[in-house]
Amino acid sequence: QPLISSSKWLQLHGLKRNKLTLSQILSQIGFQHRKDYVTTLGKLVASRYADGLFPQYKRAQDGSVYNLTAKKELILHFVDCLMGAIELYKQRMEWLTSESRQIFGVIQERCIVIVLDFGTAAPAEFDLCRDALSMVLVEQVTQIAKFNLIRAAPNLMKWQQKSTPVSEHTVKSAVTWLWKLDHMTAASHTSSAEALLEAMSDEAVSL
Repeated sequence: QPLISSSKWLQLHGLKRNKLTLSQILSQIGFQHRKDYVTTLGKLVASRYADGLFPQYKRAQDGSVYNLTAKKELILHFVDCLMGAIELYKQRMEWLTSESRQIFGVIQERCIVIVLDFGTAAPAEFDLCRDALSMVLVEQVTQIAKFNLIRAAPNLMKWQQKSTPVSEHTVKSAVTWLWKLDHMTAASHTSSAEALLEAMSDEAVSL
């Protein structure tokens, strides 16, 4: 799936885009039972000619009533469409909460710098962090334009001097660099800030 935000995804695949919201469906399978104010009579007059002719549906949100005129085939068509939409939403949720996305979310920027601050991680946790970072490099960074890695340390460590175009070779190189890093004691807060400032100084990085 493309690396886009959920709001953008909904614009492309949501119920409104596919005319499957409740209001949109009701307008296609019936008509609203009106109660209008008639100026000449000076009072509200209800349209009652449809009473008893059609099944009616009352919306809980605003109390409006719809007379349902659609044939069974059209109703079943909307049932199929809604079931398909539910399945699509489930797939999206499973994708959002799997693999690197459950840790890093969905990367939407075209150029990024990942700042590595392992804090007080024990050796086993250090390896888990590197596993997660390797995963995001392979699964998401491969779909963007440029990237770099910077490690917060007493002596700042950079994979490349500036953000580098993404390719199969550069991603593999970054993963190799990541796994060659030594476990070390926690970097100071100053080191973390310096790493962030270095990341932000890359002109190609938008965020």
